[in-house]
Amino acid sequence: MNTKIKEIRIHTYRYDTPDIGLDRTGAIPTYRPGDTFTRAEGVLEIETEGGIVGQVAGWPRVEGALLPAFKHALLGRDALDREAINRDLKLLSRHYGRLSMGIVDVALWDIAGKVYDAPIYRLLGGSRERLPCYSSTMNGGDSGGLSTPESYGDFAEQCLEMGYRGFKIHPWPGRPISEHIRAVECLGERVGGKMDLMIDPFSYYRTFGEAVKVGQACDAAGFFWLEDLYMDTGVSEPAHRRLRSLLKTPFLQGEHLRGLEQHMNLVFAEATDFVRGDVFYDGITGTMKIAHAAEANGLDLEIHSCGPAQRHAMAAMENSNYYEIVWTHPDTDIPLITDELYLDFKDGIESIDSDGTVGVPQGPGLGVTLNWDWIKRQSIGTETL
Repeated sequence: MNTKIKEIRIHTYRYDTPDIGLDRTGAIPTYRPGDTFTRAEGVLEIETEGGIVGQVAGWPRVEGALLPAFKHALLGRDALDREAINRDLKLLSRHYGRLSMGIVDVALWDIAGKVYDAPIYRLLGGSRERLPCYSSTMNGGDSGGLSTPESYGDFAEQCLEMGYRGFKIHPWPGRPISEHIRAVECLGERVGGKMDLMIDPFSYYRTFGEAVKVGQACDAAGFFWLEDLYMDTGVSEPAHRRLRSLLKTPFLQGEHLRGLEQHMNLVFAEATDFVRGDVFYDGITGTMKIAHAAEANGLDLEIHSCGPAQRHAMAAMENSNYYEIVWTHPDTDIPLITDELYLDFKDGIESIDSDGTVGVPQGPGLGVTLNWDWIKRQSIGTETL
């Protein structure tokens, strides 16, 4: 079968998500009844001479900014040469934050799965068919189900009853740190010892003192991990090493880093305990490298966000604890990836079974079917290379 790359198609689309607006900082999507949040995303298709098409969808439009620049590095190449292509795209995008190379890599893995008629996780040697999940909340709002510290406890109990084994809060931007601490305390009081608890302040805390106070509350409540506390966006090795020395709760860092080297710098600096990986940033190839390097250092890798590629990567790892169901909220089902995008795949709060797990797609490649009727209705345009 001829697996040389013949054509690249970049489809972009836009859609509105009800009851989401921006928080007080203007930077973070949050629950705001009556508001509408417009999201722009894309689908990448890579077609081979033999007619096999690799597809990856749901990536933010800005993440695909460099895709047209990859034309000459991809056309005519064997789509199965993922390592060589990954190396070349890393060099090509070195001045631009390595944007878009992870998206290409996922599409190439989709091609490989279709060539060999196997799901990606099986090609990687994985055997996990069900993945334990945690509920990862929408950011707290000024009204509704996540507007008070106590409401986080209410929602955690609801998620526990549904079958979730873990619960992570994204607290309020612009609200006093005392409310963040009280939310942590409420979770410890209501569900501590019953489910794993996490907090991700999305790099909101402005001072070392704020981070220490919230971390001490997490220690007392027995939290499973602390994630991205500082305004540095989670990349300062000295700051997190110092903070770790004062707290008991393990750290999860690396969401905003790209590449094996930067993640390992964080590990070797003893600035994190769990390692974060993102398949849209580093592809499946890069994410698996990071996972194996973390494993060599006795650490776990936790996949950021959700989607078909994320499930395949996690299923192929032995050192990963939870799949993240993102943007959960007690008042509305707001999945990070809209249910309209696929005909046979969902990631909303109701997607788990009674044991709190989701399945890994079993079809060739990513094993999912895009809803092209919906994509075309929402289309911004298509670029063919």
